Amino acid sequence: MDRFLGRASEAMHDQVSTRRQFMKRSAFFLSIPVVGALLTACGGSNDKSTSASTSASSSGGSTAAATTPATPEVVPTVSVNQNAATPTTASTGGGTPKKGGDMVWVGHQELAGLSPNDVGPSDQWDMITQIHNALLEQDENFVLQPTLAKTFEAAADGLSYTYKLVENVKFHDGTIFSADDVKYTYTFYADASNGSVIASYFANMDTVDASDPTTVVVKMKAPNAAFAALGSTVFIVPAKYHQQVGEKTYRTKPIGTGPFKLKEFSSADHTTVERFDDHFRGAPHLDTITEKLVAEPSVRKIALETGQADSSVWTLLAQDDLELTKDTAKFTSFVSVSTAVNHFPINDKLPFFAQKECRQAMMHAIDRQKVIDTVFHGAAVVATANLAPNLAAWYNKDVTMYDYDVDKAKTMLDSAGWVAGSDGIRAKGGQRFSFTCAVISGDQARKPEAELVQQYLKAVGIEMKIQEQPATQIIQNLPLGKLDASLFNWTYGGSNGEPDASDTLKTGAGSNFSSYSNPQMDQLLDQGLAEPDIDKRKPIYNQIQKIVADDVPFIYMMYWNWFNHFSKRTQGLPKSALNSGQLYNKAYQWWFA
Repeated sequence: MDRFLGRASEAMHDQVSTRRQFMKRSAFFLSIPVVGALLTACGGSNDKSTSASTSASSSGGSTAAATTPATPEVVPTVSVNQNAATPTTASTGGGTPKKGGDMVWVGHQELAGLSPNDVGPSDQWDMITQIHNALLEQDENFVLQPTLAKTFEAAADGLSYTYKLVENVKFHDGTIFSADDVKYTYTFYADASNGSVIASYFANMDTVDASDPTTVVVKMKAPNAAFAALGSTVFIVPAKYHQQVGEKTYRTKPIGTGPFKLKEFSSADHTTVERFDDHFRGAPHLDTITEKLVAEPSVRKIALETGQADSSVWTLLAQDDLELTKDTAKFTSFVSVSTAVNHFPINDKLPFFAQKECRQAMMHAIDRQKVIDTVFHGAAVVATANLAPNLAAWYNKDVTMYDYDVDKAKTMLDSAGWVAGSDGIRAKGGQRFSFTCAVISGDQARKPEAELVQQYLKAVGIEMKIQEQPATQIIQNLPLGKLDASLFNWTYGGSNGEPDASDTLKTGAGSNFSSYSNPQMDQLLDQGLAEPDIDKRKPIYNQIQKIVADDVPFIYMMYWNWFNHFSKRTQGLPKSALNSGQLYNKAYQWWFA
């Protein structure tokens, strides 16, 4: 599970940073930084990235293939493309695009649903973005591109947003997209009682006015500094159809304006989308795209090497990713750095997890750098709180740090009243410090991580049992407090470069996997959204990181390097990408050599 929606970046290429805007840019809008989007779910989001290898048409593009990408130092502020028809990067592969072909992707988990509310897991987002469009969509270089909106204006005070919509856009059922669909979508998913886990994206929203079929004005009760990056990028559903069938049915039978329409949906096996000839940006080149569930990374690697798959939307084992990145004859590869933190969400309501000293002791008990070196071959960086270090505009390094110190961990547990019993496992008041960690079924990357951490915790008197479960089951049960703990990657701030973490750190939030509750944190999250000035927002998020590092609401481990590989027959890819996971929303531009 990983918030694919959150990815970090390095400095933009000059061609991106100097691009003029397509809209009248306000001071408020300029204050919002952009880096990384979606992922997640169970794994990394693609963040800062450099092109590890490019197609044969790129000169010398393979020299970086064997290297680990450097941590970026600069996060760009929001950039908006002036003309949606202007490509943001040059494409690899010359020649004229060809029609036809069935592209195959392999992912690591089952797809629970295909609605705008299901975008958290990156495997799901990759299919959802084929079926749907948003008013603004972020590209692989962290630039918000006008999509269903042709112009966008944010008021300087942050209290209104005006969108002029593209005309004569068709949904897959032939109905015409209009402002009423935007109003319905925003109103529905802003209501947490509808089961929306993205309701925080619409925080402080007051009304959505559809004054005419091509104009939408969103008015706010108070500023929401994250709205442009998060609310504007929510995928639009057809109002009448969604209202008729309901969210539960829509998740398995979606209808959007996207370049591909749903053909087959088998949650635990495969999902296939087919070309929508009436797509408003032009029909895609490919006939179909199928994403197959292949949980084992070693099998995904075989599928890539044998040509059974054209891309893996989820990383392989680190050593295999590094190997494929070097093979520039067979693959076009991109390397990124994720803003989704690899972590153990824990049920903070359990007696041992409820004590901050115990959570802090667990951090000291784990040699996180050794885990990175042993399990991930060094292709990750140690986490210091909820935001990745490559989110340079927001990252705060002055927080509580947890070095590997077994003696300190034991002392802290002793002080907290957890005493080792005859079996070596600590207990307090008849409660053993024993819990079960649910790992994703077939996860060959993170299960070894869990097994290594299991030994570190055992050394200080904590018993962690490991049990495999389906990803959808884990995501559903964690926020309900039905699981002890789990292990996956998710963004706690960083989605689309926006530092807000209201959906994960706020009391009762839909993706608050650890049942964490801190009134001071809730207040700071509200303040961060209400402040449009980036210089005034930064101290707020500095403090949020300090609280996370001190409270340890979850056991944060690392930020992965992220790898995306494409078969050489795949044409239309950019020469480089700062946010490689976001490439998949450009699949309608790809073709086969």
